[in-house]
Amino acid sequence: MSTFALLCLTPLLSSTTPTGARAQSSTAPLPKLHINAQRLQSNLERLSEFGRDPATGGITRLGYSENELAAREFVSTLMKEAGLNVRTDAAGNLFGSRPRLNKSSDQSSDNGSDKSSDKLPTLLFGSHIDTVLNGGRFDGAVGVIAAVEVIRALNENNIQTRHPLEVVVWTNEEGNHFGISTMGSAISAGVLGPEILTRKDDQGVTVAEWLKRYGQDPAHLTDARIAKGSLAAYLELHIEQGPNLERAKIPVGVVQGIVGLKRWRCVVSGFANHAGTTPMDSRRDALAAASREVLAVRQAVLAESGRQVGTVGQIKVEPGAVNVIAGRAEFPVELRDLEAAKIDRMWTRIQSNFQEIDQQENVLTQCTAFDDIAPARTDPAMQSAIRAAAQSLGLATLDLPSGAVHDAQLMARIAPFGMIFIPSHNGISHAPQELSSWPDIANGAEILYRSILEADAKLDAK
Repeated sequence: MSTFALLCLTPLLSSTTPTGARAQSSTAPLPKLHINAQRLQSNLERLSEFGRDPATGGITRLGYSENELAAREFVSTLMKEAGLNVRTDAAGNLFGSRPRLNKSSDQSSDNGSDKSSDKLPTLLFGSHIDTVLNGGRFDGAVGVIAAVEVIRALNENNIQTRHPLEVVVWTNEEGNHFGISTMGSAISAGVLGPEILTRKDDQGVTVAEWLKRYGQDPAHLTDARIAKGSLAAYLELHIEQGPNLERAKIPVGVVQGIVGLKRWRCVVSGFANHAGTTPMDSRRDALAAASREVLAVRQAVLAESGRQVGTVGQIKVEPGAVNVIAGRAEFPVELRDLEAAKIDRMWTRIQSNFQEIDQQENVLTQCTAFDDIAPARTDPAMQSAIRAAAQSLGLATLDLPSGAVHDAQLMARIAPFGMIFIPSHNGISHAPQELSSWPDIANGAEILYRSILEADAKLDAK
């Protein structure tokens, strides 16, 4: 057996278990992995070639792009090789449904259930394969390739589930293209509709045109909506994208919920004038006001207790000359927290601070909301399924919130959901240095496999 295989079979339980973590005795016999760790690694490495920059190692595979289209063809091939029936919905999301096994070859699953029902709702699981600009190779991709691997493992073990199973690849989760996060899943959840079809990207190409390039008819966009009640649950495996699991030396995160996110685009209007002849007390300096407002955002967020965050990631200044006072400044404000009320409270304080700064600087700041994603709590039953799966592998778990937005957040509007996290080295994500170990990825895929079977046995049970 190779060193890699031995690593994948070794539980990553540390000798000490942090408060709030759950663990099984490390002296238990090593459990069998049902998924194929080497195949999983190979397919992830192959997927990472689509959109890779040889100079930086980063990947640019935006949603609704030629790079994503090529990557989708690769994943579609993997789905078909796993025996899935593949389709693309009207929003461009890719689905692979598992057909029923022949009854003569049906075997009871590991959870002891040998009853099936075509009337039961679907268990949906997957993630996304689009990236940010110059991003990493594991964000989203781990959840997609692991989901396909789970199907292959079920087939290889002749395991039939009670619920129909379907793998999904959501499109444009990152939202770098068209500026809308979780776009594909938001359309499926009914949050977005035909109003987005005329939205243009930086090249002037509309959403409608990109849907046509994906082989879809924009007039049927709403056909992508998933009806409430049609899903038993949604489950997603993902890298943490933060440092908590690695710091705690815990290999598995059980997500409690996903933070809400609100974004505003703020424009500060001053007056451009000569930098040498305009007295300091007569200036209407948009950049000076914007600089103070950026710090006001930080102060308002720090005034609250908890794990909330606030970010201003860029400032655009006009006219942008060294000898001209800035007449216009534009910047985004982003607030995140697991409590929607806290986000609103911080924004109220920020607006009040902006008004004071405007009066002092003799400028006008106007902010327009452009993104609003509600917080979502994971389902207790799905949390229990993930913990049980990890315990069966002898792996410790840590309950934690997700600070990043995920497609699961949109699925929460129509079905119960759960999320599995694996560690991110140094908490780095959305960068070429993004890294999760192959043993952690293999364990994550195995937990996904076992969680699906746990959920299949217990959801909709009579």
